[in-house]
Amino acid sequence: MCDILVVTPGATESGTMLFAKNSDRDPNEAQILEFIPRKEHDEEKVRLTYVDFPQVSETYAVILSRPWWMWGAEMGANEFGLVIGNTAVFTKEKYEKVGILGMDMIRLALERKRSAKEALDFITSIVERYGQGGSGSYEHKLLYHNSFVIADPKEAWILETAGKHWVAKKVESFYSISNALTIGGDWDLASERVKELAKKKGFSFSKRFSDRFYTYFAHGRERRAFTYAKLKEKEGEINLEYLIEILRSHQVEPFSPEKGSMRDVCMHFGGLTRPPQTSSSQISELGTEFQIHWFTGTSLPCLSIFKPVYIETGLPDLGERPTNKYNPNTYWWRFEEFHRRFQTNYRQIKEFSKDRDELQGRIIEREREVRESYLTGKASKEELFRVTEWAFEAERKLLERWSAKLKSGKFPLLYGRKWKRVNERAGLRI
Repeated sequence: MCDILVVTPGATESGTMLFAKNSDRDPNEAQILEFIPRKEHDEEKVRLTYVDFPQVSETYAVILSRPWWMWGAEMGANEFGLVIGNTAVFTKEKYEKVGILGMDMIRLALERKRSAKEALDFITSIVERYGQGGSGSYEHKLLYHNSFVIADPKEAWILETAGKHWVAKKVESFYSISNALTIGGDWDLASERVKELAKKKGFSFSKRFSDRFYTYFAHGRERRAFTYAKLKEKEGEINLEYLIEILRSHQVEPFSPEKGSMRDVCMHFGGLTRPPQTSSSQISELGTEFQIHWFTGTSLPCLSIFKPVYIETGLPDLGERPTNKYNPNTYWWRFEEFHRRFQTNYRQIKEFSKDRDELQGRIIEREREVRESYLTGKASKEELFRVTEWAFEAERKLLERWSAKLKSGKFPLLYGRKWKRVNERAGLRI
């Protein structure tokens, strides 16, 4: 489950394209935040998550947030300011047990294409020629099709698929997607089969292909309605801080994890009826001359800090690569242990939020100061990188302070049992 928002320059405060995504996955599915430089290749094939795919002679530099076990990425950006994110949609078309994941398509496009339109054409060619398939979960079978937000500094596209069928819509002001098809008959581009179907009066892609049962229980329509309304509310004034607020939001405040729901944008694990949690988040500011990518690299944005990352400078050392087993030497699990303890006494969120917001504000202010100096030739790439390093270090110190004074509590009995099973599978003791 995921939520993705995109805002074109005409609807933002700064006149800059904005992209934002919460990636929701099984609670033990750690995500790797990684920078991969531009590379040359001699091999003919590249191994995706489940299948081989033709390799190219050169791939572009990318920053990815990807599940630890997967070749593809939930979201990411490349050196040309192209960003892509996907979300699961449930349709009436057949699901293939083995194939190319939507996340594989994201990484392939980021490594090979320079603009949103090029990436759109590339992904639709994969959908039509190869189809899509494979389980999107490590611990259990999860088959679905994909919707995408594809953006660069100048334009953004929504792509929705059902098997080998697809429609695409260019974003004029703002848009958001979740775990439900949204495009009816107002698409700009479509596959040939959809064009044939559309000759019938009243054709709607979303109505024709949506699976009602899974779409209903994913509650994607409700989350999409919420995020879309929030964007509409601030159209023309939308900025980074506002998108952070949306990604951190819960439907009912004051919030308590055991009372959360699939309607929450910042999603907390809740067992069978709420199996995922937000495992990583990204917001990108896509200027025509320069791009800043704000990643949490950790779960639960309501407890996380968005740190600035630049394709020009990459990432600091984040320790060992995570798996689905607890390892304090990995960045994701080190903070995940804190997040899980904090949730047992979430009433402390009001006090924690003050410290979180104060630090987030300082990071944003410092990033803007150094970026302006860099763009006017007064600061070096090394100084940009130090901003990223400082942001990660400041986050670490915040969590250290709170770990020292955190008063762990207990979940209600049944909810606590659900978390106990999850923690046992990870080898984590709370």
